Amino acid sequence: MSHNTVYFAHGQESGPWGTKIQYLAEIAQRQGFRAESPDYSDIPDPDERVDRLLDLAPKDKDREKLVLVGSSAGGYVSAVASEFLEPDGLFLMAPAVLLRGFGARNPQPSAIYRSVVHGWNDEIVSPQSVICFSRQHKMQLHMLDGDHRLVDVLPDVGRLFELFLRQVLLS
Repeated sequence: MSHNTVYFAHGQESGPWGTKIQYLAEIAQRQGFRAESPDYSDIPDPDERVDRLLDLAPKDKDREKLVLVGSSAGGYVSAVASEFLEPDGLFLMAPAVLLRGFGARNPQPSAIYRSVVHGWNDEIVSPQSVICFSRQHKMQLHMLDGDHRLVDVLPDVGRLFELFLRQVLLS
């Protein structure tokens, strides 16, 4: 039995069911998606985290809708994995992209719908890097008055995510 599925990839310092993922998973479930959030905390290397996601996620074209969601280091993981999985949607939050010494690849995101949410006050990943990354890949970009964790603007992130999932479902 196939399902519409969202795979969440957490950040380097967080865990699989943190506040943000729990909040967004409820939104995904209300939209008819199954929420999966693998634990990457035992793997420090972001490219090895990509391998874990590739092993877990469905690869066949007969699947239902597949959405990859990543926060911070998980944004890198989801973006790189999207090159291989070609999901219907890719939703990145404060993605760790264009950071020196982080990850072996410059992600080339591949998805029908691609969106980035980032905080103007992000102290870990510069807004300029994410703007450049989003422009380079022609990704929809939402800049919010939040920091790296985006917890203070979680209701805004949730509204954007819900709209994003509705767009994926209509395709």
